[in-house]
Amino acid sequence: MLTLKQYKEIIDLHYHARKREILGEEEKSAICDEMLGILLEERNEIAAFSYPYKVKRDLIWGFLNQRPPNPVTPRFLELQDRLFSSETEERGVVDVGEFKEEDGLCLWKGDITRLNADAVVNAANNSLLGCFIPHHKCIDNVIHSRAGVQVRLDCSKIMGAQGESEPSGCAKITLAYNLPSKYIIHTVGPMVRLHVTEENERVLRNSYMSSLNLAKEMKLKSIAFCCISTGIFGFPAEDAAAIAVGAVKNWLLETRYPIRVVFDVFLDRDLEIYKDVLKNT
Repeated sequence: MLTLKQYKEIIDLHYHARKREILGEEEKSAICDEMLGILLEERNEIAAFSYPYKVKRDLIWGFLNQRPPNPVTPRFLELQDRLFSSETEERGVVDVGEFKEEDGLCLWKGDITRLNADAVVNAANNSLLGCFIPHHKCIDNVIHSRAGVQVRLDCSKIMGAQGESEPSGCAKITLAYNLPSKYIIHTVGPMVRLHVTEENERVLRNSYMSSLNLAKEMKLKSIAFCCISTGIFGFPAEDAAAIAVGAVKNWLLETRYPIRVVFDVFLDRDLEIYKDVLKNT
C-alpha cells in the first residue's frame, strides 16, 4: 500500500487558493454547451443543445459520473473550473471556524461540500475512483461531482501506482479543487452484511484514525467527517456515531494534535444521534 510520501511524487498536493466568481445563467449555459460538445465527442455522439440550462447541466453531471479517468484538455478544465467554482459560491461557503466547539469537536447539519475545512472526508469505495452511477446521491458521487474530474484522475494515478484496491480502514488524500475545502481525504469504511461484526467496528475506527493521521501528516488544522459507512454501506447510524466519536476523542487524547474536528450530518435523525452521543461519551 502506498504511503503519503510515495504518492506525493505522483499527484500535486500543493494547495493554491482559487479565485471564484458567480457567473450568470447565460454564461453558464454557454460553458455547458462547450463542455457537452467535448464530452459528446468523446462518446462518439452528436451534439444537440436546444435544452434549458438545467437539463444541460444534468447531462454534464451524468456524463462525468460515467467518464473513465482519461486525460482531459486544459480547455475542458478551464471551463469546468469556472462553472464548478461559480456553483460553489452560489451554494454558499460555510466557515467551520465559526462553529461552536467543545474539546475540539463540532457538530453541524448540512452539505459537506459547502465547508471550508482544511479537509473534508469522503466515504469512498475500494476502487477510490468515485461513483460511476449517473446522478447517484451518495456522498462519494456528490463530492467527486462538485470537486471536478481532477479528483478521479488523481485517485486513478494513486491506484495505478499502488497496484491493488484500497484496503478498508485506510485513507488517501487529494486536492479538493473546486470545493471550498483544501483537500479531500478518501477513506474506505466497512460494508455491513447481515449484522455488525467486531471486524466491522475495527475497520470503522481505523477509517477515522487513518483520516486523522493523514490530516496530522499534512499539518491540517480542521477536518470534517461525513457519516462513514452508514446509508448504503449498512452500518447502523447509532453504532457508527458512537464509534466515530469514541475513535476521534481517543485519537485527540493520544496525539494531543490541535485540530478542529467537525461531524457533519445531513439528516435530522443523525443530528439527534450525534447530539446524544457527544453528550454521553
